[in-house]
Amino acid sequence: MINEEAKPLLFFDERRFREDLATRNPIHVFKNAIGAANLHFNARFHEGEQTANIIHDRALFMDMMLRHAWNRFSWSKNICLLAVGGYGRGELHPQSDIDLMLLIRWGNPRRHQKNIEAFLTFLWDIQLKIGHSVRTLSQCVAEAKIDITVVTNLMETRTIAGDERLRQAMIKKTGPKKIWSDKAFFRAKLDEQIERHQKHGNTEYNLEPNVKEAPGGLRDIQMINWVAKRHFNVESIDQLVGKEFLNAEEFLQLKRGEAFLWKVRYGLHLLAERPEERMMFDYQRKLATMFGYHDSEERLGVEKFMQHYYQVVLSMRELNDVMLQYLDEVILRKDKAKNVYALNERFQVRDKHIETVGEYVFAKHPSALLEIFCLLGENEKLVGIRAATIRQIRQHRKLIGDDFRNEPQNKALFLRLLRCPHNMSTQLQRMTRYGILGRYLPEFGRIIGQTQHDLFHRYPVDAHTLQLIKNMRVLDRPEMADRYPLCSHIYKNLPNPELVFVAGLYHDIAKGRGGDHSALGAHDAEDFCRRHGFSTEETRLISWLVEHHLIMSNTSQRADIADPDVIYKFAKLIGNQLHLDYLFVLTVADITATNPTLWNSWKASLMRQLYSETKRALQRGLENPFDRNAWVESTKLAALETLARYGITQPKALEIWGNVDDEFFLREKAEDIATYTAAIAKRGDNSDPVILIQNAGVEIPIATQIFIHTKGIDNVFPTTAATLDHLQMNIMDARLHRDTEGHTFDTFYVLDENNQPFGHNTEMLAKIQRTLSDALKNPSPDMFKVQRRTPRHLKQFTLRTIARISNDIEKSATILEVITPDRPGLLAHLGRIFMRFELRLLSAKIATLGERVEDVFYLVDMNYRPLSDAAFCEELRDTICKELDARNKEDVEGAPLQRMKLWQ
Repeated sequence: MINEEAKPLLFFDERRFREDLATRNPIHVFKNAIGAANLHFNARFHEGEQTANIIHDRALFMDMMLRHAWNRFSWSKNICLLAVGGYGRGELHPQSDIDLMLLIRWGNPRRHQKNIEAFLTFLWDIQLKIGHSVRTLSQCVAEAKIDITVVTNLMETRTIAGDERLRQAMIKKTGPKKIWSDKAFFRAKLDEQIERHQKHGNTEYNLEPNVKEAPGGLRDIQMINWVAKRHFNVESIDQLVGKEFLNAEEFLQLKRGEAFLWKVRYGLHLLAERPEERMMFDYQRKLATMFGYHDSEERLGVEKFMQHYYQVVLSMRELNDVMLQYLDEVILRKDKAKNVYALNERFQVRDKHIETVGEYVFAKHPSALLEIFCLLGENEKLVGIRAATIRQIRQHRKLIGDDFRNEPQNKALFLRLLRCPHNMSTQLQRMTRYGILGRYLPEFGRIIGQTQHDLFHRYPVDAHTLQLIKNMRVLDRPEMADRYPLCSHIYKNLPNPELVFVAGLYHDIAKGRGGDHSALGAHDAEDFCRRHGFSTEETRLISWLVEHHLIMSNTSQRADIADPDVIYKFAKLIGNQLHLDYLFVLTVADITATNPTLWNSWKASLMRQLYSETKRALQRGLENPFDRNAWVESTKLAALETLARYGITQPKALEIWGNVDDEFFLREKAEDIATYTAAIAKRGDNSDPVILIQNAGVEIPIATQIFIHTKGIDNVFPTTAATLDHLQMNIMDARLHRDTEGHTFDTFYVLDENNQPFGHNTEMLAKIQRTLSDALKNPSPDMFKVQRRTPRHLKQFTLRTIARISNDIEKSATILEVITPDRPGLLAHLGRIFMRFELRLLSAKIATLGERVEDVFYLVDMNYRPLSDAAFCEELRDTICKELDARNKEDVEGAPLQRMKLWQ
């Protein structure tokens, strides 16, 4: 609670202000004073002064302005002006509303209506953003009885003008002895916090976190203050320091965290020029620059800033846990019967919460800092740790050093934790929040709160890692068999799941260090295994999994897994079935923990296909690679058998196929080829495109398949890409084949704007077929105009395009890899570039990773030869980068492009 008499505002000449009011237009005088004060406060902020001083001085200044405005009118003694909410606490950020309450002792508020309306109109005229209410004492009591928000606001009022005794009367009538006992108040506020946390995913780690409302934010700090002040009947929480509720170290941590969050919120308000509480991506970058976080070779400045932010909110949520757990014990469960029983000589259980048997357990037995989490994971009925014990953990966690880590008993305890049957990942999360895991594994401590500034990696590295382990742990549940049938089956048959948990713990441990994080992480994992007594074979497997944890997702999404050569090379790298099984489980858990919204039926099908084909190759024996020619002939024969049943002869089928490349028979299923061929035969000599649309997938649809056969039509790919973009369809894969007569045999795999197959929607299929046919027969320059707007969150990423060109000798094609921000119309734009350079596109692999795409194109010249001219390739690469970067820069209104960060 601030005291307006305690600190004079040295920057403001109140005497001069009064003189100006007497001689000049008062509205102009007030507006000029407020404008000058805002410039003064903001200058102090940019100069680095403590934000707490600024927001308190801003509140004091606003008190003064409001008293002068109030004194322009004649008021009775039965009304006073109160500050409410954050302003009532003496905190006023640049764009925060000035919340006011006009409190009337009794009677009809209309008696004061004329003055109130004139007063509020004056405040609006001087352009103050106010929120206001007018209440009598009895109305305050009535509304507070039914609304927890009202009673909370009334607790944090200050008298700005009028009789302070009136406010004191209101405080007494709405106190815990009259309404909302401390027990009822705590229960209601706790429910309110639970609901608020759920709205933010119950995590501190949101991509665009709300600095006020999200877990660990300012509202959590206020929650502690509200409940403690009401229960202990104090004006300020600092009056409780040194008592059981709050010690000096915790109070200092609370104030430091609050000061940092105030600083972030103040800067956010300045940048947004409105009461914005959400740190959107563009604000994150600007705040990082404002606060002096600079890019380095290893990490972006914004990533350093956000790691600091996440570490602060993690610590604030930890304190919130401790304080609310303590209050729960002394308020809600104060009079309940205590069910206490011993677990061992160090720990006991009290009402389903574990606690130490004495204050000095951790000092005498440091290993108990790990043992407590093992006991939680081995006793399913335990729901948490008592507040006093959490506080003891915090006080003694500094005991974890090199000697602690080298103690055999502690190594055994950590391995015991990884084998816990119940909620093991939850215990790891608790260990992270209470500062234990990052101390026992210092390499893990370095990634706590560490972010990647993109849309693909939804969580900081530590949260992603623990989510990955959780994803694996639940694979043995029945419901997971429906969602991840293959992965669930493989996981249940792993000989030692503990090995993949360790691999998961270390797979991203080296991110942000520079260099190849997979190789560096493999080294760290090997050290861990040696310290903890794993066998040589187990150590090699874990280290191999960490080093190669990206290879399966990259291969499935970026390589042509219908090609037997790709499968054979992948199988050689994998080596055996055991490695394949462990890697598959790790990869699925990794992808779904990175960003679950990006996992769909299409990506799942690619993973299943790669696993199945690799398993078949391993069973066949690596000494017996697939025979491409035999595969092609087998597919042709199977297709011809099906066509014979349709009444289509072999000569007719061969005539339709012409000399289409063998890749067509490698990539497409025999039954699909038969369906395509029958439709082409039915068309006859008509030159109209043949367009077939159906869902693809064995048991469930994985994508919608669009087959297009044309005669003598050029630029099928860019035309199709542009048309599908207009229809808000997303191309996931393109398999493009052409014979020397210019006939196309193209297959596109597509999802709708919600990343779902749409083959069941007959109306949509008819529209797509009609629109594609018209576009192919009558191409128009207008079709290449992008109609879809770029979503806001994609506009925040202005990354430079990367284009790489190499030749694949075995495929006799040039591989073009394009990494660029995701934008509507991207494929059509690239298709037009290929047209200008007179290139044929054989196939395309489309991979969208959050805000960027990593697409792979197989190209040849008009004579079906790879691109061998180095100067030509360089010109193609430069054109792609230049045009896409210009387009991206224009999309974000001239914002500077940033270098691409390619942590996988």
